[in-house]
Amino acid sequence: MDVLRNVVILLHIVGFAVTFGAWFSQVVAREFRFTRAMDYGILLSLLTGLALAAPWPAGIDLNYPKIGIKLVILLVLGAILGIGSARQKRTGEPVPRALFWTAGALSLLAAGLAVIW
Repeated sequence: MDVLRNVVILLHIVGFAVTFGAWFSQVVAREFRFTRAMDYGILLSLLTGLALAAPWPAGIDLNYPKIGIKLVILLVLGAILGIGSARQKRTGEPVPRALFWTAGALSLLAAGLAVIW
């Protein structure tokens, strides 16, 4: 059971890596657009995060403040990606810089909390 939980943890971190990696590739290309890879990364992070919030195996102590904070960050990041993507599709212009940089910072923050806390 521990191996399965560790695989889910790995996939959780990979989800944030995909989100941040897609964001960083846009920074390097100087395009400042949100991509579908960012959406898939955040979806993977959400699904694996929900799986990790379940108390399995039995007897495991969950860090509820960490789970709550990461959930809020993930929801805000999802909202930013959704708003930016909708605006990007509607206007054809790149995402506003404030939304773009906030998405990168939140993605890095979420991954940092997962690893450090």
